[in-house]
Amino acid sequence: MQTESPVALIVGLGNPGAEYAQTRHNAGFDVVERLLGRLPGEFAETHFAESRCFDGRFRGRALTFQLPQTYMNLSGLAVAKLARKREFAPESILIISDDLDLEVGRLRIRRGGSAGGHHGLESIAAELGSNGFVRLRIGIGRGRPGDTVDHVLGRFEGDRKALYESTLDRAAEAVIAILTAGVSRAMNQFNSAVSKTENTESNQ
Repeated sequence: MQTESPVALIVGLGNPGAEYAQTRHNAGFDVVERLLGRLPGEFAETHFAESRCFDGRFRGRALTFQLPQTYMNLSGLAVAKLARKREFAPESILIISDDLDLEVGRLRIRRGGSAGGHHGLESIAAELGSNGFVRLRIGIGRGRPGDTVDHVLGRFEGDRKALYESTLDRAAEAVIAILTAGVSRAMNQFNSAVSKTENTESNQ
């Protein structure tokens, strides 16, 4: 039986700059920031491939986090440059992004597949020449028809913000599960689950 390639590079997608901080489109950035605060050990920051990179170790293996600073639609340029330099195979890369087609409170982990219209994922697949990387998608739901840009670049408020924040926390837990138990087990654990906040809202 073929074993999974361990994840060695975790990429959080988003847009640089204070005006985009904590927007829905920056879900990947926000999850990586949570992970850097939770994982044991030191992760040293460097700047390479138009990115903020953080290098350290987890459970005895080298692990790198990357936050591309290229803006979302050109994320693949940064990811491919780092992957070539460090010899990361696509199968060892985990990309964390927002997803319009998932309701807030839901996560979706899968290896390979289409970009689903997400321009950051499209760019990465094109520049790597492969769609074999692992994806962790974070639900942000859809706004009003024709309001996609404003929706992804906006922020949640009130109860929806609390639900979204709990989803980001759970996404960080999902990444740790991927690192410790593998992609398949993490899929079984997190793909069908919803956040506790969502369960509470649905029962009211």
